[in-house]
Amino acid sequence: QVQLVESGGGLVQAGGSLRLSCAASGRTFSSYAMGWFRQAPGKEREFVAAITESGRSTYYADSVKGRFTISRDNAKNTVYLQMNSLQPEDTAVYYCAAKNSFVLLRSRPDYWGQGTQVTVSS
Repeated sequence: QVQLVESGGGLVQAGGSLRLSCAASGRTFSSYAMGWFRQAPGKEREFVAAITESGRSTYYADSVKGRFTISRDNAKNTVYLQMNSLQPEDTAVYYCAAKNSFVLLRSRPDYWGQGTQVTVSS
């Protein structure tokens, strides 16, 4: 079992930045690919970014490419999402997710966090 706890959400003006963190429990964090998803009001949950178990490779949704950066610190059992140049359309609840397969993480995560709200005002 992996438990995930997100933090770092909040209210920010358009053009601003936020950094989300996701702390994972357990001693096998480095065995899991990690990702971020988001769900805006009235919309389905969508993939945002993913990072391999080692952190060497990342993958982003086109909508955030060049603005968001995913990273991880396996010594701290934590994955991050640095969000720059935020826009109102980035407003959503952001979820951390984990799976022991980078390829399948985007479609079938095994574990989810509870989510953290990000609101971008215009």
